[in-house]
Amino acid sequence: MTVSPSNNATVVLVHGAWGDASGWRSVISLLQKQGVSVVAVQNPTTSLSADVEATRYALNEIDGPVVLAGHSWGGTVITEAGDDPKVKALVFVAAFAPDAGQSTGDQVAAHPAPPGLGEVSLDRGGSYVMSVNGWINAVAQDLPEEDARILAATQPPLGAGTFSDKVTKAAWKDRKNWYVISSEDRAVSVELQRELAKKLNARTTEVKASHMSLISQPEAVASAILEAASEATGL
Repeated sequence: MTVSPSNNATVVLVHGAWGDASGWRSVISLLQKQGVSVVAVQNPTTSLSADVEATRYALNEIDGPVVLAGHSWGGTVITEAGDDPKVKALVFVAAFAPDAGQSTGDQVAAHPAPPGLGEVSLDRGGSYVMSVNGWINAVAQDLPEEDARILAATQPPLGAGTFSDKVTKAAWKDRKNWYVISSEDRAVSVELQRELAKKLNARTTEVKASHMSLISQPEAVASAILEAASEATGL
């Protein structure tokens, strides 16, 4: 179903690795209460090209301006998929943002490995998974343990070659950018996040949150997205 055109921006949300679109549920609720149209992409997380294709499918169904937001690995996806004339602004939430010719793995390798990476292993099918302990203590440590265990139980595997897939274009170079840094992140380097926010000349918010700020502090994330939607569309 095609989303009806509007003077207001439609927000498209792209989840990260080992997660799914439901991770945005609290942010979605807050945006919808403000009358914002929202679409959350369900990525296969098998490769960069597959996730970009899923995101472009969502973009193709929308008429009017779009704010594209990505969490974690989703930042790499929106960096590539955001090269669409409808996309007026990008919001990165504890996210990667590679340059053209660069991979997510290149950005990971540029900084000391955070604890969460030590909790990743290959499954029997040759894809990567995050351990339950990793979810509890390194990815979602500011959530109740029960919630972290649910995230572990519902995680999809990540294609083994995904983090080595290189971006071919960097949409953040010619769009307005916002960045929400998680200062207590144990899954993506905080130093990398701050470095990227500066490189992207992004309007920056820093929250005292785990990697899962979109769940533990959805108000701050929604606020950045609403600001992007307002400024990017001149409302």
